[in-house]
Amino acid sequence: MIDRVEIYVKAGDGGNGIVSFRREKYVPFGGPDGGNGGKGGDILVVADRQLSTLHSLSRRRYWKADKGGNGAGKKMQGKNGQELVIKVPPGTLIYKKSDDAKAQIADLLEEGQVELVARGGGGGFGNDHFATATSQAPRIAQKGEVGEEAWLILDLKLIADVGIIGYPNVGKSTLLASASAARPKIADYPFTTTEPNLGVVEVANSTFVLAEIPGLIEGAHRGSGLGHNFIRHAERTKLLIHLLNGSSKSPLDDLNSVNKELALFNPLLGERPQIVVVNKIDLPDVEARIPKLKKELGLIGVPVFFISAATRKGVPQLMANAKEMLDSLVSEKPQEAPALFQPKPRKHTVTVSKEGDTFVVSSPEAERLIARMDLTSSEARSYLRRQFARMGVARALKRAGVKPGDAVRFGEVGMEWE
Repeated sequence: MIDRVEIYVKAGDGGNGIVSFRREKYVPFGGPDGGNGGKGGDILVVADRQLSTLHSLSRRRYWKADKGGNGAGKKMQGKNGQELVIKVPPGTLIYKKSDDAKAQIADLLEEGQVELVARGGGGGFGNDHFATATSQAPRIAQKGEVGEEAWLILDLKLIADVGIIGYPNVGKSTLLASASAARPKIADYPFTTTEPNLGVVEVANSTFVLAEIPGLIEGAHRGSGLGHNFIRHAERTKLLIHLLNGSSKSPLDDLNSVNKELALFNPLLGERPQIVVVNKIDLPDVEARIPKLKKELGLIGVPVFFISAATRKGVPQLMANAKEMLDSLVSEKPQEAPALFQPKPRKHTVTVSKEGDTFVVSSPEAERLIARMDLTSSEARSYLRRQFARMGVARALKRAGVKPGDAVRFGEVGMEWE
């Protein structure tokens, strides 16, 4: 099962604004009419219950949305870039990577839930935007803004009401098939199931979702066997059915061993309500052990059921009890939600530092502005000087000791101060 993928997303860049003037016969003063560029396409992640794995995303690592169209004459705006939608199964967590760290930005639990993961760049202004009473024929236009980009980790944790856990080959797949319409792979060797399976169980005109969690062995919390790739799917369940092999040498030891792995992986899992179930009572030697097993397992203080998943003996009663326990479980105290990544608001503060002979200006607003201007145009540079005065950039540079001809850098863009 593919339940964890890493992808790169790049929203569309905004389209460029253009420089254009009306030229009509018998109209001596046409004026500027350069249109604005279109907005770049956003990238959205949407929960779709038609999907159950992230397999389709494992075949495509790079996702890029459309760019915005460039502006045109007659004040025509460029076409907005089409948004790009990435579909994932409900239960998918989204993390944004930053260096070696990651921050959770969303948990898509509900069908149709949407998360904007990369915003498209804004379109650049055409010269019509820059026309004023004192500058009636501007020859400047803006480039489109660069769209956001990021590396994302998509991590799927299935959503189920009840999870079946236990050692390999205890009959989890058989129980799932016996209790629901699910048809998992069943065989008489360990690790038959290599991905979690889901089924819907109907009890007295109501239903719940039952999940088979692939076999756990000692050391699973460290990744042994199928390891934490699948044990984490049990984290979203409300109730666990702990299935034991009645022909095992010590079902009680098996129970304790699996519970230890759960607690080591996540202490909250070790406290999850459980129904203990002994399987394979259709076998004569297991049927003969039932009195002894009742005595041994009776000491753990939780309900113990004896069933045959193969013949369905005891299965309806088990599912009815599971539904009753689900209904009676008091809503758990809401756990503190994980810290979600929230983009910091763009501040308009200006700071100046020096790297060698270069003055480095830190101002998000100024950096975005200069990145979209043509510095070869004297008119554009004049416009920038006016905007830098308005933003406080000129004042901050003057305090830092800048002089005409000095090198100044805004983000990735450098210029000579005038």
